[in-house]
Amino acid sequence: MKIVLADTNELIRLGIRVLLKSELDCEIVGEAANSPELLDIIESFEVDVIIMDFTSAGFDIDDIAVIKREFPKINLLAITPEQSAQVLVDALRAGVTSYVKKDCSFPEILEAVKETSKENKFFCGQILETIQEANLNIDDIELDSFTCEPVLISKRESEIITLIAEGNTNTQIADKLFLSSHTINTHRKNIMSKLGVKNTAGIVMYAVKTNLISPNKFLFTSDANS
Repeated sequence: MKIVLADTNELIRLGIRVLLKSELDCEIVGEAANSPELLDIIESFEVDVIIMDFTSAGFDIDDIAVIKREFPKINLLAITPEQSAQVLVDALRAGVTSYVKKDCSFPEILEAVKETSKENKFFCGQILETIQEANLNIDDIELDSFTCEPVLISKRESEIITLIAEGNTNTQIADKLFLSSHTINTHRKNIMSKLGVKNTAGIVMYAVKTNLISPNKFLFTSDANS
């Protein structure tokens, strides 16, 4: 079992690493403290499972969707502090296979890793309770079942839309957000798919209509670049 640990907190990564190496037949192929590091690792090594706190400072829930689209065979186990039911649902929709809390028992975390590596879903009791209290059914939380829902633009996507509308290239946006150009290109494709547009002009129109950028600012930028 080849595993990547993704958490901004070095102490958390150390604890999980020690637990896994003492109890499971596995190989920690890399550790990431932020999104770019994580993408570099999974592009360079064969990976079965990513154990990830997408709520920690160096990561974003959008990272899950990017990974699942680019590396669909990798299974993701989310391990985070307590979150709302909506965050849990968003994570499952994005592509998380299993979900446990950081204060779960060691046996429960180990079981989650084992089941996730087999492509099975695993949810700790606390996560199940949160979802059940929101009257949600895990079996119904599938990406395909949400295709008719309203468009949901994440905070990261809004940032990228704004930067696109301001005339920035993929490379410039990547530099500003400390991401790779490849990641920005993937975000751009996802944004166009969500918005149902085919080009940058469509993204700009959305940015103006939703007040992400003022028409005057866009016109000023266009004149400056012409």
